Amino acid sequence: MKDRRLAQSFGAEAAAYEQGRPGYPADAVQWILAATSPDELAPAHGQGSNHPGAAGRVEVVDLGAGTGKFTRALVSEGAEVTAVEPDPQMRERLAVALPEVTTLAGTAESIPLGAASADLVTMAQAWHWVDPVAASAEIARVLRPGGVLALVWNVRDHRVPWVQALTEVIGASIAEEFDTVHPPLGDPLVRDAFAEFDWRFPLDRDGMHALVASRSSVIALDPPARHELADRLDKLLDAHPALAGRTGYELPYRTRVTLARRP
Repeated sequence: MKDRRLAQSFGAEAAAYEQGRPGYPADAVQWILAATSPDELAPAHGQGSNHPGAAGRVEVVDLGAGTGKFTRALVSEGAEVTAVEPDPQMRERLAVALPEVTTLAGTAESIPLGAASADLVTMAQAWHWVDPVAASAEIARVLRPGGVLALVWNVRDHRVPWVQALTEVIGASIAEEFDTVHPPLGDPLVRDAFAEFDWRFPLDRDGMHALVASRSSVIALDPPARHELADRLDKLLDAHPALAGRTGYELPYRTRVTLARRP
């Protein structure tokens, strides 16, 4: 688990986070929702045929929802979503952008919902901030029997040389700091499946700077250090053979998804 004090820093750069951070590919979201099929879900006690899965509408709790990047993707695929986010500034942006979504204050270790109230719990770009043992137990409480936890990360594709050069300027990606292929889990959740999805995120120069400004390690820097980093980014964009002279960029990502299931 990373230093949680940094996890509470994103609100100060909520606008940069919304501008510069990538969304998520539709095929990844569809794969997750397909794994949360009604056939896999047992009705919670007393729900019977009123269980929402039986009607084909998956009830999702999106933890660490931020400004709603992954929440938006779930809503676009027809899921019924409750977003849970600890940072009030991020939560406010989410509520404005997605007024149809119930938005609550909370964490993965303390979810403000009743037992067996969700078919699917998602965490995108957030599991590395939590206590996996405590969070797994709390998520299992909220999930219905057979329900799914989906852990999702966008990681920059370092197989592309200019992306590796970008990382050398701005610092390591989460994939180099945390195991996004075999993330730690706690009882009673059982790992079920893993998949990767390759895609590209379009950004202009301002978006590139916003991407960097929204990183927790950068938010923690003093102003002179942040200005120096911005200058180094500009030099890379102006000088690298794959980037020089361009006004737009296609940043390649790999979206990694681990599914775990409540027995």
